Amino acid sequence: MNFTKNKDELEKQGYSLVNGLYTEQEIKDIVNCLEASDASGSVRTKDVFAIRQLINHIPELKGLLLNKNLLKLIGTFSNTNYFLSKAIYFDKPSDSNWFVAYHQDLSITVDQKLELNGYSNWTYKKGQYGVQPPLHVLEDTITVRIHLDDTNEGNGALKVIPESHLKGVIQIDQKEWNMEDEYICAINKGGAMLMKPLTLHASNRTVNGKRRRVIHLEFNQHQLASPLQWVEFNTLNKA
Repeated sequence: MNFTKNKDELEKQGYSLVNGLYTEQEIKDIVNCLEASDASGSVRTKDVFAIRQLINHIPELKGLLLNKNLLKLIGTFSNTNYFLSKAIYFDKPSDSNWFVAYHQDLSITVDQKLELNGYSNWTYKKGQYGVQPPLHVLEDTITVRIHLDDTNEGNGALKVIPESHLKGVIQIDQKEWNMEDEYICAINKGGAMLMKPLTLHASNRTVNGKRRRVIHLEFNQHQLASPLQWVEFNTLNKA
């Protein structure tokens, strides 16, 4: 697969769609791994909307997610060594679903709270620290949302505002974008949506009774201001 077109789209539009990133068997193996973890009691996935620090909880997933296509995709963006900085499993079941208003992904997960220049809006949720890092860290982040189900407008496909990532951090309440530009990112099972975290995005409630399971990965290439560390730092080595 050649991902040059996706690289160009991501830089210009703030998002890009890639179909066929994973085979049917690879998706089945990923789902089986999630279900096996649930069965063992180590992490419950049934009726849970999200599992944060996914690779830390289920390390067996790392080798399944880092297939040859994903590694080639990430390698297309830079000769610099990217690493995995965040992994979340989202499940939007038809009987326990929600809508998400337009927003940008401005927070990263770190190991401690420190007073550092350029780091702001600290949070502490579900046992982990979040912080808004310097702008260049967000601008260089590559988000890859792997779809475990066919997804369209009826079951919560993301809506985006193209080119909104070029405006930096946006004041959401000031409506600094045109809703007429909205694009719905429908994608098939085994495909992935690429996105810049500064791209405005949202999703509707599920109305077609179909499940929408997504593994959300974020890749970065920056070390944080010392001694701050990424909680979910994972190299792209499968081991």
